[in-house]
Amino acid sequence: MRLLVIDDDSAERQHVRMLAAGLGFEVTEAENGVQALEILSTESISVMITDLRMPQMDGLELIHKLKAEGTLPPTLVLTAYGSIDLAVATVHELGVFWFLEKPVDAQSLRLLVDRAAAHGRLQSEVHELRRELTLHGALGEMVGQSESIRNIFGMIRQVAPTTAPVLITGESGTGKELVARAVHALSKRSGYPFVAVNCAALPETLIESELFGHEKGSFTGAVERRAGCIEMAECGTLFLDEIAEMPVSMQAKLLRVLEDFRYRRIGGKHELKADVRILSATNRNPKNAIAEGKLREDLFYRLGVFHIELPPLRERVSDLPVLAAALIERLNAKHGTKVVDIDRAALAQLKSRGWEGNIREFRNVLERAVILAGEGVIAEEHLTTPQRPVLKPTAQSDLDIHVGLTIDEAEQALIRATLLHTGNNKTRAASILGISAKTLHVKLKQYSLEAEEAPAQTAQ
Repeated sequence: MRLLVIDDDSAERQHVRMLAAGLGFEVTEAENGVQALEILSTESISVMITDLRMPQMDGLELIHKLKAEGTLPPTLVLTAYGSIDLAVATVHELGVFWFLEKPVDAQSLRLLVDRAAAHGRLQSEVHELRRELTLHGALGEMVGQSESIRNIFGMIRQVAPTTAPVLITGESGTGKELVARAVHALSKRSGYPFVAVNCAALPETLIESELFGHEKGSFTGAVERRAGCIEMAECGTLFLDEIAEMPVSMQAKLLRVLEDFRYRRIGGKHELKADVRILSATNRNPKNAIAEGKLREDLFYRLGVFHIELPPLRERVSDLPVLAAALIERLNAKHGTKVVDIDRAALAQLKSRGWEGNIREFRNVLERAVILAGEGVIAEEHLTTPQRPVLKPTAQSDLDIHVGLTIDEAEQALIRATLLHTGNNKTRAASILGISAKTLHVKLKQYSLEAEEAPAQTAQ
């Protein structure tokens, strides 16, 4: 256990050092608060013992400063005869642990240091518990006890207090934005904005203005100065979702922001400082995206200083009971229902599904079941899902999928036929295909598909 003793009286410091060393403690000394701050910035101190009256920075000023920063270790105040009233006031008003009267004796030193250290350990445990609760709340639906999800929680706890960029990967629906929000919530920037940008949903012509902002008159339609997302996230966190869908030309400009934290609005004459932490996500395999020319390799290395890969739901089916319990509680509050549990047969059915849509799909199925059940227990009959309409070939949308086609070619043909079937209604097409509208948008862009104009078809 390491003690920091702060006193401008060298004889008193030496006396405390000898007593503490005899009791098995390691001791570091400082003459005043300024020296103590330097030591505390580099060393882990279990208990601080400080005099109150010292030159340069006295004990009261030191305690005030550390308390304001939230870094005050368990502290004992040294007090001479006649100053006990001041020591007691300091204990009660500033929350230090207790005081030691000069000259310090070994028995008092041992007793109070041990108690102060135990108090510090208890505070740390409470703080960690609060962090855990905050983490679960921030992650929302990503609760669980499986080893894979506990590892994710552990990585979030490790990286959140740092300034490192984080790249979050995983299939669609695994909760990448929830992880980003958890990192932000547990970071030193939690009191500042969290700004999310979906790179796949922005046209190439608008994404630079969306990120960097623009000056009035910088292009047609720029009728006033507009702050970009980097500026809106000042001192906070910028989350770039679907980063591999960002145009490569924009990736180069983003790389500069990551390298020197400066940027310029469109039409601007002056560079601005970017005080922002950047988190990013993609449902693509980063190495494949680099090989396909979708993601710059140098940007990947800057964004992926810390990489969190989320497991698909089918690989952590043991989490389904706790995940379902958490979702049922939220869904009851949302819909005014009174569902309390899922019966064994219904739970077995849930565990047997593939969950290609991951947590997003699981929530949708459970939300429908909660509404159907209304109260009591969810049974198997509440888990039935509506049949998707079957596409029948028409003169306009002949679906020719045969041996010899690649998976990408077959997927393109299916998307094209579905869009023709729905009369180019992308929302309905995405529903029929069993994917989100965002994923359909990404695939249309990926395959350079232009939806053909067609009259609305009636599902057969």
